[in-house]
Amino acid sequence: MVGDVADRLKELVYERAEMMGCKVITLEVMPDHVHLFIQGDPELTPNKIIGKIKGYTSHELRREFKELTTRLPTLWTWRYFISTHGHVLDKTIQKYIEEQKGV
Repeated sequence: MVGDVADRLKELVYERAEMMGCKVITLEVMPDHVHLFIQGDPELTPNKIIGKIKGYTSHELRREFKELTTRLPTLWTWRYFISTHGHVLDKTIQKYIEEQKGV
């Protein structure tokens, strides 16, 4: 996920989040994964939010960037890590995500 694909992915994540009534707090697209800190509608489960974002972005990116359909069997794997935050400050999570670019 680099260049135009990464840029479009960011746009699509924000777009889909808004459709679900969610707010993207921090988003970093890495070449092989994504860090997303999102505030979700309490009626949506975290796995539903991620599933909808992954499904939407995969469909749109593969439609817009044909090379993604020939080079990759799927855009996303079924795996992901989700954690809720309670005792950790938002700024701590945002800082962690932003620092991942340098790793």
